[in-house]
Order: sequence, then structure tokens, then C-alpha cells
Amino acid sequence: MKKLLLSLSLLSIITNVSAQANQGHDIRVNFKNCKDTVMYLAFYQFDKSYLADTCKKVVKGQVVFKGKNTLEKGVYYLVSQDKARYFDFFVSDANQKIVMSTDTADLVKNLKCTSHKENDDFFNYIKFITAKNKEYVEVKNKTKGMNSKDSLAFMTEKGKVLNETVMAFEKTFLEQHKGTFVGDVINLKMEKEAKDIPKASNGRPDSLYIYNYYKSHFWDGVNFEDDGIMRTPFFADKLKKYFNNVIVQHPDTVSLEIDRVMAKTKAGSMMQKLLIAHFLYTSESSKLMGFDKVFVHVIDKYIRTGMAKEVYDEKTIEKIKERGDILKPLLLGSQSPDLLMIDTIGHKQIQKMGFDTVKTSQGATKLYYDNVQNLAQTFVSLYGVKADYLALVFWDVDCGHCKTEIPKLLAEYHALKKEGYDIKVFSVYTQHDYDKWRKYVIENKLDWMNIYDGVHINNIKEKFDIYSTPVIYMLDKNKKIKAKRIGTEQVKDIVKQMEKEYKAVKK
Repeated sequence: MKKLLLSLSLLSIITNVSAQANQGHDIRVNFKNCKDTVMYLAFYQFDKSYLADTCKKVVKGQVVFKGKNTLEKGVYYLVSQDKARYFDFFVSDANQKIVMSTDTADLVKNLKCTSHKENDDFFNYIKFITAKNKEYVEVKNKTKGMNSKDSLAFMTEKGKVLNETVMAFEKTFLEQHKGTFVGDVINLKMEKEAKDIPKASNGRPDSLYIYNYYKSHFWDGVNFEDDGIMRTPFFADKLKKYFNNVIVQHPDTVSLEIDRVMAKTKAGSMMQKLLIAHFLYTSESSKLMGFDKVFVHVIDKYIRTGMAKEVYDEKTIEKIKERGDILKPLLLGSQSPDLLMIDTIGHKQIQKMGFDTVKTSQGATKLYYDNVQNLAQTFVSLYGVKADYLALVFWDVDCGHCKTEIPKLLAEYHALKKEGYDIKVFSVYTQHDYDKWRKYVIENKLDWMNIYDGVHINNIKEKFDIYSTPVIYMLDKNKKIKAKRIGTEQVKDIVKQMEKEYKAVKK
């Protein structure tokens, strides 16, 4: 079965404006010099945006969004008829009637909210940041004509002053708006940097102290119980930064951090639902080997326990569980499932039994039980292979990529044996055209263990998650999975890493 690749297009995660029929919303903007005849009201949700309302008739810059439904708490913005984004503002449960004004002559400079201080304070924040960005550009323009050394020194000095000014302003702004929604949103974008950093043994600032401080304070002031936090332009980037750049990229670490974040959410909240969907999707689609362990962890802890029943429909949940059942026995460090296969010699025996011509699974099952004692002498068992390093490869004669990779793997196999490594290859043909397979084996001199599921009992595609070929697993002498879905160019490095592990155990 192929990957599910679950997106955030979910049963109930795709939010719309709240169906509450309470106070309703009434948002008015006096938009001077505006040429739009239609305008849209949109809002952020995690890393996407959604439409909340439409003003179908803008007359002389008077924009009105009015409805009986209450808007969800979050950061909203105006969108022009040409899909250009104008400016952000805040909507809260108690802030559904908003009056604002601006002028296209200078959108930011003329922003004003006459109905709510929180939005007007935010507009003043935007004006300050915009002015400092403009100042930075002006400073940078002064470096034209300077050599690179002087330009760097000039920008470092001036940039430091500007940065310190902005940081001081944001700190003051945050202190003045502590406990408010606007304060919570600005807090999301502010970096938590250590001060009074101790020196390491080399006399330089202690980088470990800096990292530990940054990580431990990363989520300071972030209220995961407030769904409004995810409806901002900063939350998604902050979450992704934490999981992609801040924490150690190891499956166990990531799983632990997911649990820590999830523990901060409120049961049944939109935040919790969205995070379940996000973590399930990112762990399944991760290209890092071994991160299917995170995917299985999310399934076991948040899908099987019923926490996602309002996120996905029952059919999808069952598919997710089935996917977890397939992957769990194949996690790195797990002992590989056994395989009872037939080699080219054993084919003669099973051919006489009728396995080549059997048409149905029921027929194959009957043949198996009728000949079970004789088959026991014919089977080649994966568990019966003795080797310090065992490459388990699944491939198909008609697979174009296999025709490129199998010869490379053969060359790598010979090179490693020549170096003295006790390596074997358990080469599994995934189809059943015996004559075509045998011809390829002979013509390409595949002098390793060539086997296939001649008696149809292994269900290799599901047992080893084979939805495309070739697939290479690396097993140790105890048949534990050390690597999987690797390229032939990785085999040698993995063997050498396994060798180091063996030596470390002996010490």
C-alpha cells in the first residue's frame, strides 16, 4: 500500500467562519483613493489562508463586511479584487465590530482604528517596524561605492544599532500589551535570546548554554489552549522552525517533543485537531530514514486513542491504522519478519506440485497444505542465512530503475566481499515469471541468493511495504533492521557503520 500522504484538507480541520449566531460581525473600512469595487476578508490558519467574507460592492472606498455569524478569533486581512493583500488586523471574541481607515497614497502611514485600541496599537507597531525597515534600506544604499570590507563594517555597525532599537521597542510593546491577544501574537515572532552568557573553556561564549536557553525558552508565553494563536501569520513558521531546526533530528526526540506540545493543547480544540493532522502528515512524508517511527507513534497515541475522530472520517482513520500496522514491524531496530522463499533449484519441485499454474489464492492455499511437508525441505528462510551483514533487496526484472541499480549492487557486493566483509545478499524477485527471472539472473551473473515467492505465502508487498522497486534493507547478524529504502551508494557506508557498532559491543 502506498503512502497516504495526508494533507491538512481534513474532515473538520478546514475551518470556515464560526457558525455561532451570536453578536455577528460588522467590519468597516474607510479606504480613501481605493479603486476596488470588490474586496475580500481573509484570515490565517496555520500555514494557509481562508476566505471569511466578501464585500461585493465597494462604493467610494467604503468597505463593509457584515454578517450574523461570529468570526473566529485570529488575525484577518483585506484582499483586493486583484488578490493583493492590504493589511492585517485583529479580531477577537469581544471585538467583532471594527472601524478602520487608511489611504492608498500611503497605506501604512494612514492606518487607523477608531473602535479598538488594540488594533490601533498594532497599527502603530507596524508603522514603527516599517519605518525601521525603510531606514535600513537607506543605510544600505549608503554603501554603494564602498569596497566589500568597508561595506560590511559599515552595515554591521549601523545594523546592530537598528536591530537593538527594534528589539527594545518590541520588548516595551510586549510588556505594555502582556495578556492581550496582540501581545500574544507579537510574542510569537520574537526570538528568546540568552543574556549574560558564560564563557566556555576556549574563552568564547558557551554555545551549548546559548542553545539550551534558546530551546527551553522557545515557547515562553505561547498559549496552546488559545485557538486564535494558530490563526496568525507566525505560529506555523515558529512550529516548523522548532521541529526542523531547533530540536535534534532523531525519531525519539521528535516524538517526545510532539507529546510535549500536544500536552499543552486543550482536549477537542481546533488547535489540537490541527496539530494532530500536521504531525501525522509531516512524519509520514518525512524523507529522513527512520522517521516512520514518529508516524507510528502519532498513530498509536493520537489516532488509535480516538483523538482524531473529528479530524478524519472513519474510513480514513482505518486506512491510517492499517498503514501503522504495516510499518510497525519494519521500524529501525526491529527484527525483520521472516521470509520462506523458493530459489531457482526449488522451482522444479514446486512446479511439479502445480504452483506455476494455480489460478486462485484458495487454490494456492490448498496446494500448500497438501504439500506442506515436502515444501519444508524446499524453502529458503531469511532467518536461516548466516552473515554479519545482510542486504535484503526486492526487485523486478521489468523495472527500469532495477536494471540500473541491481548491477551496481552486485559490484558493491563483490567489492565488500573482496575487502573481507561477511556480507550476503538475499535477492527477492517480486513477480512470478520464472523463465524471465532465471534468464536475467544467468545473463547478469547474479551470484548471490536469488529467490522468489513461488508458493504465494509471504505477501511480501505488504509485509515489507513494497510499493515500488528496488527496495534495499540492511540487516545485522541477528536480522535486525539497520537501514531501509537506501540507495546502492549507501550500502558500503552502512556496512562500515555496522562494523563500528559490532566492535564497540566487543569492547
